[in-house]
Amino acid sequence: MTTSKWNLDAPPGFQGLRDDLPLRCYIQLLPHWRQEGATYFVTFRLNDALPAEKLRQLHRWKEKWERLLETNPETHPTDEMPRIIDQKIEDWLDQGTGSCVLKSKDTRVLLVTELLADQGTNYELGCFVTMPNHVHAIVRPMGSDDQELEDVLRLCKGRSARAINKHLGMSGPLWQRESYDRIIRDEEHLWRILQYIGRNPGKANLPTDHFDLWINPEWVKLGWNFQP
Repeated sequence: MTTSKWNLDAPPGFQGLRDDLPLRCYIQLLPHWRQEGATYFVTFRLNDALPAEKLRQLHRWKEKWERLLETNPETHPTDEMPRIIDQKIEDWLDQGTGSCVLKSKDTRVLLVTELLADQGTNYELGCFVTMPNHVHAIVRPMGSDDQELEDVLRLCKGRSARAINKHLGMSGPLWQRESYDRIIRDEEHLWRILQYIGRNPGKANLPTDHFDLWINPEWVKLGWNFQP
């Protein structure tokens, strides 16, 4: 049985990055790698979570990525550049810019309801944290064989946007269309991502009433839990 360095059984259905399966990449503002059966670390943000200067930086990174992939089509998701860019984006989001409508408990209840609506059927959630202007989650698509991560995120983001906009008396886009994601490499990487998610509110110095943390109960039974 596959184990991690902490001698834990892998969570049910977990699949890390595999060298024996095809890997596909496409670019929006950032590159996205896809592999059948993979488990992903996902970040999606409110539409106004990043200021204009950060969006311009994302467009510059897109141009760099396109040039890099033209000259080196074998670029891999474990390369250093995507990791550095992901960390910069996460640091920006933790600064709490934008409307931060998810500070409100009433708003987060609507979001959490939609996050959990298809848990165990359309996708498996390992855990998530709702921050004031973004969400981090561990997600594995579970539907039909041709269902991609984009499909499950589009459904969840669309339903939560309608519910939250109605509650706030708003209209228009709530979420940024593009989410940020990476394939989780193995059990050790999964453990580190799990702890990053659990510690994210403390890293951003959030009061306890400005976020929600959730972890899959089946994972907890196997010892996969947030550590202090």
